[in-house]
Amino acid sequence: MRTKLKISEDLSLPIEAVTETLGFLGRRGSGKSYAAQKLAEEMHQQGAQFIVVDPVGIWYGLRLAADGKSPGLPIPVLGGLHGDIPLEATGGALIADLVIDRGVSVVLDVSQFESDADKARFARAFADRFFFRKKASPSAVHVFIEECQEFVPQNPQRDEALMLHAFTRMAKIGRNFGIGLSLISQRPQEVNKKVLNLTELLFAFQLTGPQERKTLQGWIANKGIDEDIEGVLPKLERGAPHVWSPAWLKISRVVHIGRKWTFDASSTPKVGKESATRELSPIDLEQLRTDMAATIEKAKAEDPKLLRAENARLRADLAKRPTEKVLSIDHDAVREAEQRGHASGFKECLDRLIPQIARLDGVKLTIDGIEEEARKIKGLPALVTQLTYTRHTPPAAPRPQQALQRAFAVQPTEGLTAPEQRVLDALAWWASIGVDRPDKGQIGFLAGYRVGKNVGGTFGNLLGALRGRGLIEYPGPGTATLTTAGTRIARAPAEAPSTETLQRAIHDRLDNTESRVLQAIIDAYPDQLTKQEAGKRSGYTVGENVGGTFGNILGRLRSLGLIDYPAPGKVAALPVLFLDR
Repeated sequence: MRTKLKISEDLSLPIEAVTETLGFLGRRGSGKSYAAQKLAEEMHQQGAQFIVVDPVGIWYGLRLAADGKSPGLPIPVLGGLHGDIPLEATGGALIADLVIDRGVSVVLDVSQFESDADKARFARAFADRFFFRKKASPSAVHVFIEECQEFVPQNPQRDEALMLHAFTRMAKIGRNFGIGLSLISQRPQEVNKKVLNLTELLFAFQLTGPQERKTLQGWIANKGIDEDIEGVLPKLERGAPHVWSPAWLKISRVVHIGRKWTFDASSTPKVGKESATRELSPIDLEQLRTDMAATIEKAKAEDPKLLRAENARLRADLAKRPTEKVLSIDHDAVREAEQRGHASGFKECLDRLIPQIARLDGVKLTIDGIEEEARKIKGLPALVTQLTYTRHTPPAAPRPQQALQRAFAVQPTEGLTAPEQRVLDALAWWASIGVDRPDKGQIGFLAGYRVGKNVGGTFGNLLGALRGRGLIEYPGPGTATLTTAGTRIARAPAEAPSTETLQRAIHDRLDNTESRVLQAIIDAYPDQLTKQEAGKRSGYTVGENVGGTFGNILGRLRSLGLIDYPAPGKVAALPVLFLDR
């Protein structure tokens, strides 16, 4: 049996290519996708599992023979115009479980998602779950990413930062668990440079644009190759890339990609051992359709945008109803007070308080009056056991509910402590800006706790209690997310936060020094600063070896997921802080 992947008459790759990171770069029509598909066919013949993430809708052709009529590779195509079943934006984790549990090769055609946000949501969930599951069950698998700049962009937008992180992590350390990648792009200048520089084997097809050639020149310089490519790339023939692999294969030459073919999978072995994969039967596909439908309903129940819309609808309905004012007095407590000789004081206060409550109309002076009366007698909150006040408040008017909660120490959702409610509310806040799985440090930060590397103490106990009640779950190491039950009682922002309100909320939870340093880094966004420059702009003198107080501040901000170190000695704000960019 051959153990080589023969993609050209003059180039056969070792089977280890399945777990390496490769690049296929070239202008449209130069043959880059054709070459990648040829490699996929070779991997299939050797029994290697592969997965395709296709935003263009061209990889379904693997199912057909060269004549376009006869059967090709017997692999399922999910999504797209030619798929066995449609894909849903909420089904990324479900599909990852499928390919891990079955060991099946599959084409994930994401070309028919209506928005980039849906595509990013699916891709991120898939990459997160796939990587997490692979850590527990390592095996050889190759992921082809067509038009990879859509998944590992150099300049990620609001909905793309977490997706970029998921795929970057896969490229950086996925090989430890058997994951290899092929990055395919016609616009290499838009591919994340950190990810692109991880490739060990590059197929450079014809490139005519100066920006594309500049990117390739940067890759070559990063690999320590002393070659001038300016005159080479524009002259390459279609289907004849220049192949570079300076460290792994130690080659640099032009090759001609072989003709694609079809394959009979009846005797397909797996890499290094007998194949344990099996095709999806009609019953499997029907079950997958059912499971996919379930993810749609679950996502609707947990979608912060839908929840906010429902909340707005309910508030509008309440505004149409008659105003309701109820004051409930604990008469046993009053009698006990009388016995202690304090009856006149309580009664006098209540005599003044009840008429004010009856006249509540949203005027701030009236609310201040209630708070003032409440402060006069320490025992008053014990007497007032139930206060319900519901009416429409114009957006510009003060909210009487908030003042009444401060005055009478209104309890959080029944059955929860105030700290537990704050943790749920912090999760709802992160979800409202698209961070569905914040790490525990980020959650504790918004809830008012400083969380170390080992989450424990009071905050750890809070998380454990909420998880025990089925209100949160841990989707991955160090992260948490709201369950359907938790979403229903968490208090999400009434409106989607803006960049200004998000940054203000974060600054409010930082101490003055941390806030000052973060603002200096935010002001420079999207540019990077040297750590010395960041220190200077925030009032610190920082030497060559960054340490001490300033180094600790940077470490704290980085651990909270607010900044990162994009290059040695550099610091930059993360896109999650900028909702409108």
